[in-house]
Amino acid sequence: MPKFRRASRALHTCSVTLALVLAAPVALAKTPQASGRGGAVASISEQASQSAMAILNRGGNAIDAAVAAAATLGVTDPFSCGIGGGGFMVIYLADQKRVVTIDSREMAPAAFTPAVFLQDGMPMDFDRVVASGASVGVPGTVRGWHEALQRYGSMSFKQVLAPAIGVARQGFAVSPTFHRLTTENEGKFRQFAGASALYLHDGKALPVGALIRNPGLARAYGEIAARGQGAFYGGPMAQAIIEAVLRPATAQGVTVAGGAMTLADLANYEARIRQPVHSRYRGYELYGMAEPSSGGVAVAEALNILEGYDLKAMTRPQVEHLYLEASRLAFADRNAYLGDPEYVEAPLTGLLSKPYAAQRRGLIDARQAGVTGSAAGDPYPFQDDRSVVLRPMAAPAARAARQESAHTTHFTVADKAGNIVSYTFTIESWGGSGIVVPGYGFLLNNEMTDFDFSGPAPNVPEAGKRPRSSMAPTIAFKNGKPAFTIGSPGGATIITTVLQTIVNHVDLGMPMQQAIDAPRISERNGAASSVEPGFAESDQGRALALLGHRWEATPEEIGAANALVFNSDGTVTAVSESRRHGGGAALVQHAAH
Repeated sequence: MPKFRRASRALHTCSVTLALVLAAPVALAKTPQASGRGGAVASISEQASQSAMAILNRGGNAIDAAVAAAATLGVTDPFSCGIGGGGFMVIYLADQKRVVTIDSREMAPAAFTPAVFLQDGMPMDFDRVVASGASVGVPGTVRGWHEALQRYGSMSFKQVLAPAIGVARQGFAVSPTFHRLTTENEGKFRQFAGASALYLHDGKALPVGALIRNPGLARAYGEIAARGQGAFYGGPMAQAIIEAVLRPATAQGVTVAGGAMTLADLANYEARIRQPVHSRYRGYELYGMAEPSSGGVAVAEALNILEGYDLKAMTRPQVEHLYLEASRLAFADRNAYLGDPEYVEAPLTGLLSKPYAAQRRGLIDARQAGVTGSAAGDPYPFQDDRSVVLRPMAAPAARAARQESAHTTHFTVADKAGNIVSYTFTIESWGGSGIVVPGYGFLLNNEMTDFDFSGPAPNVPEAGKRPRSSMAPTIAFKNGKPAFTIGSPGGATIITTVLQTIVNHVDLGMPMQQAIDAPRISERNGAASSVEPGFAESDQGRALALLGHRWEATPEEIGAANALVFNSDGTVTAVSESRRHGGGAALVQHAAH
């Protein structure tokens, strides 16, 4: 094992003194569900939900509140998200009755080639690439916030960043979940001076109840508040980002690879305004995220497959068997066809068509689990004349889902005027690359590891390309009115969490809180399905095992969903996790009595 020195001793000592000597603030009581009128928010962080509510109470709209919540999550949940990463925002504009989406996904630097993660023709070690400058994509979050505020918001960066700046300066108490995540990533954080200084003490995670302040991040937000997105993509902050990527500050005896990002890569980054994926399911109209996310397409295809069954008349194990099989087939197609739409022309009309879903449905045996590594289908005959896509010369081979980090965050906000935001954003793995930008207190992503390291595949690395994502922020409507929102973190399990929650709520009739709290199972066309602790031994698990389903050896918590439900009486119910990730925080402007 390499020996680590206490890098940047002054900074490290200052951080630890703040964390271990100052009294921690009183923990805020979180509630996972709230109903009432006016605006509403559901997130995994009490401080983030409070920031959103503060903006709503000051007259801001849902877009303003979403940026405020996201910025605060960058302080309190820095291992999952932040301005060093990217994401996808689905927005409903009530006055226009229109859904728009903002793609602020990270982008590959101009120096990238399809062989960037190959050494002697073989894929590099995944974990070594993660903890390096080579894994860092050009961050898109700040540009995405800028587009959201400029186009659809009503407040300035200075106004919406104020709550997060306050949390960064005043600090927050280390929760049991924060402590656990830090402990699990001690090895990565020890490699980097900045991460060690912020989050470790003598190489170990800060204890529960310790106070973390992040003056560097408060400075970063302050510069963005003063100068807008230009402060991030040019000037001293941009220079510090490039320096951190090219020459990561590491502990003594540790060597990690640098990246190849330039100031031009930052200056040239653009967020994209994209058309949402639109689908129908049992009377609902669903709007999700288009490519480079695969979430909207995969969820829609799986629901199209399931729509051919009378799920309400079936037992829960029967429903879950079909849900798993629909997921398997949707993932086979997702892996074969989807990628950055500026580089890959996918047969989307075919993949989303009901007749194609019927063909795929015909492959499902209601009494037996499908084969491992199911082959992709052929959606090209289902393309219409308006969406002609050239068929590949050879049928795509079956491709198992590659390793994809399960760490992100999702939240959702609505305002009294009816505007809605469903937003998922990330820095990829817990703690991203592990590299903290010196002087600015935020972690850089490792999003480039979302590319397939080798091809041929639609998701191989290329200059300027955005890696395929599984993020699936979703807004559902019924009879032309908002019905619910749903989204989750979890890497590739995002797709199955969103899909399973919709099935639980729509088909099994569960109230949204119950639909979110129900045990999760995730099939991604692999050798075995992911399950949560205790599921394999449950009656459900045993019933599915009799149908041939197999479970991964190590159960783990899947996702951390947040939702809004728009009730027929005009009230709104905000719903978050009651247990996973330490439980979430649901708030409404005017609580129902």
